[in-house]
Amino acid sequence: EVQLVESGGGLAQTGGSLRLSCTASSFTFDNHALGWFRQAPGKEREGVGCISSGQRTTYYTDSVKGRFTISRDNAKNTVNLVMNNLKPDDTAVYFCAATPAPYYCSESGSLKALRLTWGQGTQVTVSS
Repeated sequence: EVQLVESGGGLAQTGGSLRLSCTASSFTFDNHALGWFRQAPGKEREGVGCISSGQRTTYYTDSVKGRFTISRDNAKNTVNLVMNNLKPDDTAVYFCAATPAPYYCSESGSLKALRLTWGQGTQVTVSS
């Protein structure tokens, strides 16, 4: 069974930092694109950023550019999201997702594919 498990969420103050990790099992990690999404209360799920397989090209939604960084460690089957200079608007449940080709990692940071495998989500709360 394909699984993604997120970790690292929690509470941070405005201007603080958090690091989220997502570890995958039961699939060939190297040939999958990976994405981070978030969903705030009462809002739709939105793409935060994505990283392609192979070239490891990254894209981010405008609101997190310069603050968030996605990286992947294929040897550890892990994708990370480092979040700096956090703002209260970053408060949401964060999900990682994975997909093999074909996929589209858009310049707006949203990973699109016919089928995404999702993690269970991890809560990030930023206090003002």
